[in-house]
Amino acid sequence: MKKNTTVTLALICAVAVGAGTFWWSNGGDATADESAGIILPTLTTAQMQGKSLFDANCAACHGPNATGSDQGPPLVHIIYEPNHHGDASFYRAAAMGVRGHHWRFGNMPAIEDVAEADVTKIIDYVRALQRANGIE
Repeated sequence: MKKNTTVTLALICAVAVGAGTFWWSNGGDATADESAGIILPTLTTAQMQGKSLFDANCAACHGPNATGSDQGPPLVHIIYEPNHHGDASFYRAAAMGVRGHHWRFGNMPAIEDVAEADVTKIIDYVRALQRANGIE
């Protein structure tokens, strides 16, 4: 029983140190979204525009702050890291839709009313969320 307590305390300390280090390395500008379990970065003006566009066009399925919903997957997830799903995949998804392949949400339809320039801003916002959460 004592060994389990020691291991638990060690894990709690490791998480606390890691979170503190992350916060400190980001200048303390990030905040936690306790409801979704993610870190929310301080956004640039362009990223705020991307957030507004995301909220209007993507959040219904991909959830607030790209944390997912019962309609679509979270984009703040290792599967969507830039090396696996580069920016081109986001442009393609908006323009042509996506065949469901990582999740069980079905296919994503094209988002026809979103211009390519708007997708660029949405990507900037999503990538900021990902970086703040260690997905790079």
